[in-house]
Amino acid sequence: MESFLNRYRNITVLLLVIFAQLVLLAVQVKNDQHVRFIRVWAVTLVSPMARLVEGMRGSSLSFVRNYITLHDADAENRRLQAENDRLKLENIFLTNQLNTADRAKALQVFQQRTPSKTLAASVLSNGIGTSRNVVYVDRGSTSGVMQEMAVVTPDGIIGKVTNVYPGASEVLLITDSEFGAGVVSAKGHVHGTLKGGTPLCKVDFVAFEDKVEPGDWFYTSGDDRIFPRGMPVGVVKSVRPGQPYKEITLEPSGTARGLEDVLIVLEGIHQEIPDTPPANQQVYLAPPPPAITDSNPDTGAADGSAAPGARPSPGTQADEARALYQNAAEAAGIVLGGGPTGMVRTDRPPDFTKLPVDPRTVPSATQAPVRVPIPAKGTAPPAGMKGTGGPELKPTPDAVRRANQAAGGPGRMPPP
Repeated sequence: MESFLNRYRNITVLLLVIFAQLVLLAVQVKNDQHVRFIRVWAVTLVSPMARLVEGMRGSSLSFVRNYITLHDADAENRRLQAENDRLKLENIFLTNQLNTADRAKALQVFQQRTPSKTLAASVLSNGIGTSRNVVYVDRGSTSGVMQEMAVVTPDGIIGKVTNVYPGASEVLLITDSEFGAGVVSAKGHVHGTLKGGTPLCKVDFVAFEDKVEPGDWFYTSGDDRIFPRGMPVGVVKSVRPGQPYKEITLEPSGTARGLEDVLIVLEGIHQEIPDTPPANQQVYLAPPPPAITDSNPDTGAADGSAAPGARPSPGTQADEARALYQNAAEAAGIVLGGGPTGMVRTDRPPDFTKLPVDPRTVPSATQAPVRVPIPAKGTAPPAGMKGTGGPELKPTPDAVRRANQAAGGPGRMPPP
């Protein structure tokens, strides 16, 4: 190395001088952006190294964050998953509780409306180890349940009791092939026999000439002495002609919403077959409007009935307007729309420009107008009348005043 420097000493010194001169020029000279060349060169030289160092630092931090400290994120994930599962279970439980409350309320309402004596029961389990479609309910002989009792829901029949135990009962469902019941259609009252099936039942022994269409409802007929007459059974899905009986398939309505709460008919009472399909929604009917009293014209009795001395409400705005004009005409002794012979008549038209604001200040339109007999022409007029009889007979002011006071109206004569 020393021999190399001795050999190229002059060239080395020259290169060092040139490099020092360039450095001095770079420190003093600026580019068109007013930045010294020494700064430009330094940044250009350091930038790749800084970029490499920053990339290595970011990769190291990401590795530490995603792998070394991953156990924290995994624990948080497990905690959130457990909380999510717990909330799902609570949601399912609350939904089931709400459905149970709705079914219990529906059963209670149905018990209040049906004339038959029923007993509420809950389904314990389905039949195990048997090919029959049966369920077990939590009511038995200790509750008064006996064999061949009907089992229904508010939507329709679901089966009958086949075996009774002290604390439970076995119910043969309507979907079993051995189930049978007498039915009758709402339209035409066509009688038949219901045969169980899954998922659709059949209605046998319906004659070819009987009219049954898809969409018709069938109800229990009471002929089987098990189900009382008038219980909904289901709706017809298809009807095919056959000899000598039609082939009718029926969708049962009692099992449409599942089986959890049922009613056992202890004492059946027959009902009329409704003309319309059973409705699931109730209709609200508002009470009649209260009567208007003189002391409190805005209301009547506390229970909505007419209070003593009350007058009927005029009704709608059209009825109020009619009452105003009718009473104004009656005060003038005129019957609007004509009238039978014997009514008071006058040549003076009623004054409709002076109508009261409240129709309750004049007699009700339901009150009968004052009737005064008109004597024949040439005879003496009755008391309170003047004229010569016939169409020229007119009431005196005192007679009109007395008639209006007796009808409850203002005791004054209409203006001339």
